[in-house]
This record gives sequence, C-alpha cells and structure tokens, in this order.
Amino acid sequence: MENDQEHPAVATSPDGDPWLLTPGPLTTSSTVKQAMLHDYGSRDSHFIDINNRICRRLTQIVNGHKTHVCVPVQGSGTFVVEAMLITLIPRSGKVLLLVNGAYGKRMVEICSIHERAYTILETTEDLPVDTDELGRQLAADPGITHVAVVHCETTSGILNPIETVAKVTAEHRRSLLIDAMSSFGVLPLDTSNTPFDAVVASSNKCLEGSPGMGFCICDSETLKKSSGNSDTLVLDLYSQWRAMERNGQWRFTPPTHTILALGQALTEFDTEGGVAGRGRRYRRNCETLVSGMRTLGFKTLLPDALQAPIIVTFLTPADPNFQFDEFYDELRKRGYIIYPGKLTVSDSFRIGCIGHIFDDQVRGLLDAIRDTLSVMKVSNCGP
Repeated sequence: MENDQEHPAVATSPDGDPWLLTPGPLTTSSTVKQAMLHDYGSRDSHFIDINNRICRRLTQIVNGHKTHVCVPVQGSGTFVVEAMLITLIPRSGKVLLLVNGAYGKRMVEICSIHERAYTILETTEDLPVDTDELGRQLAADPGITHVAVVHCETTSGILNPIETVAKVTAEHRRSLLIDAMSSFGVLPLDTSNTPFDAVVASSNKCLEGSPGMGFCICDSETLKKSSGNSDTLVLDLYSQWRAMERNGQWRFTPPTHTILALGQALTEFDTEGGVAGRGRRYRRNCETLVSGMRTLGFKTLLPDALQAPIIVTFLTPADPNFQFDEFYDELRKRGYIIYPGKLTVSDSFRIGCIGHIFDDQVRGLLDAIRDTLSVMKVSNCGP
C-alpha cells in the first residue's frame, strides 16, 4: 500500500501529457497538435485562404455571416476583450458593465485605464446578473450607450442570462458587447434571437485550438463607424479589419501555428456536430463530474440551474487534513491538472469540463481524487 502511494498510477493523454481539467489552456487532440508542425509565410496564398475560411466559419457559428464580420487579434482572450471595448466604445460613450466575477471586473479595469466612462451593475459571484435592474438603469440614464457582459463567468462557472440581457439592451436601443471567451462554440449564441454588436472569444477554449489568438465577431455597420475610437495601435479592430479587407494579411506578424491549429480544430468541431454536439459532450462531462464529486461529499458553489457545463467551482472541505496545494500535487502525480479557486466569497477550487476530454477521463479523475483523499486522510469533504 505504501509503495502504491509513492508511485500512483499515472494517466496520460495519447501524446503523453497530463489531462488538463482547467478553464484553459486545454487538452487538445493529437491532430490539432500535428497541424502546427508546418511553417507558412504570412503572405502565402494558402495561409490567407486558411484565415479567410476560419473567419467565415466563426461568423457562421453565431448565425452572423450576413451581418457580422470576424476580426482576429494576436494574443490571449483579454487582448481581444480590450480591443472590443476601446474600439467600439467612443471616447464620448458610456458603458454599463455587468459584473459578477473577475472577468467583469477586468472590463472595469480596461475601461478605467483607457478613460472610457462607465457605470457598474454588480451582483455577487454566485448570482447571475440582474436583468430587471439592467432595464431600470438603462431607462434612468440616457447617457449609457453600451452594455458589456460576460456570458459564462469563469470565476465561478455561472451562466449569465444572455438572451434576456440582449432583449433588454435592444429594447432600450443600446449596443451590447459580449465576452463569450468560455462559452463560444458550446453554448448557443445566435444573432437572430440574441442581438449584439460584438462578441469576443479565443482559439483555445471550447473550440479546442491552441492559445495565441482571439477574435471579435462584430456587426459590420458598427465596425465601419468605429474609425478613430481606439487609443492604441495594436488593439484597433477597425484598422485590423481594413488591412485584412485590403489584402487578407494581418497588420503584424500573425500567430501562424495557432491559426493552423484552429483551422484543424474547427474541422473537428464540425465533425462532432458543432455547438449541439460539443455542448452534449461537455454537459455529459459536467454531469458525471458533479455527480461523482457530490458522492464523495464535495459541495458545488452553484445550484445546477445556474451551472454552465464549462467549469465547476467546488467549496474547499473544512477537514483540517485537506490542503489544496497537496491535493493539487497528488492529482498532478496521477496525471490530472485542476485549477485553484478565484472566489472572493469563500475558499474553493475549480475543475473544467472542456477540452478534448471525455467521460473516461472524468471518471479517471474521480478515481484519482478518491485515491488522493485516502492518501491525505481526508474523511469529510463538506465545507
């Protein structure tokens, strides 16, 4: 028994890597990794064709191919969130920021740095944004020109009521900007029933590509009116779009290998059945995870009705033998990587349901957690 604890069974992906049950970067398929094993020049016609195909497909995912355009941006997801806010909100504008976690607060920080006028409507991390109060604030303040919201707040895993937010915003004739970083490609988002001026996401979340690129899907008429709004060179979506319209090329060195990976990832996304197919797998992952963890005695932060099938927050056990760092290290030894919590209201940790993982990997994680709790001598997993 002692030898088994010193040398636990180690699970690995087909490429020999640990399984990443995190909010991103994520476990990717072997074929997505293999797609990156090629070099392209940024002016190569085949590479430009790949870019164009990716952008067309991304707009189709939200049924925006007739009204919206896709503008890619180098960097992590936050790069394109910042690009969206500073390009589409003019210096004379004012944005109402819906905040219920760290990523809503990050938008506050961005607007503060770039001196965009804003007001905040904040709820706690375990509650969705308040759409009734949204309507009241929009009615009371005609100076508000934009509303910005996070679709799935990765801090907790909570799903915000995006269709209702869009409906209320449209009724008051304001512009809606959506951070869909952790939801794009798995939770339905359709311009026909969820009107928005822009939505941003990245290559490495639910699309299961590699990190290094974000994109903004923006109403084309709105984008045309945004010239001169941005106060940075690199994060100017209008200038990026105009350059790519002229010759299909990025203004600055593109993340070529990330783009190749995303092209392959989108092919696999379509093979799986698009939003419906991928959403089905992630929901199954989430249901297996939550059921198994509750059987072990853990408590989720959120009730099932508010939980998105993206990442789940579990409250830290009160058992004095439970120490997160040791828990993390023991799971890492067994081939599974999870994530620390990000809540301000209570101690917690998070486990992702996304990436190229399936029911077998989730059940393997649960077995590893059961073994780890035994090693740590944790007898009560309740908070």
